Amino acid sequence: MDVSNIPTAKQGQYLAFIYYYTKLNRQPPAESDMQRYFGTTPPTVHNMVLTLCDRGFISREPGRGRTIRLLVGRDAIPDLE
Repeated sequence: MDVSNIPTAKQGQYLAFIYYYTKLNRQPPAESDMQRYFGTTPPTVHNMVLTLCDRGFISREPGRGRTIRLLVGRDAIPDLE
């Protein structure tokens, strides 16, 4: 796998959260769900979502809630810590 296709540790945790949240709740998380889980600010979460999208790990529909979709397989996602 190309290094550019490997998420950083922090990105991996966001991907794992998206994976497990979607699996448990049958819908993708909202940015506010990630903010609560990671204990961070709305701009921090939003910037991470944009980064994950730019790097090709997720897709989303800007302006619409709960549209995040993983574009990587489970084997590319670390366990949630």
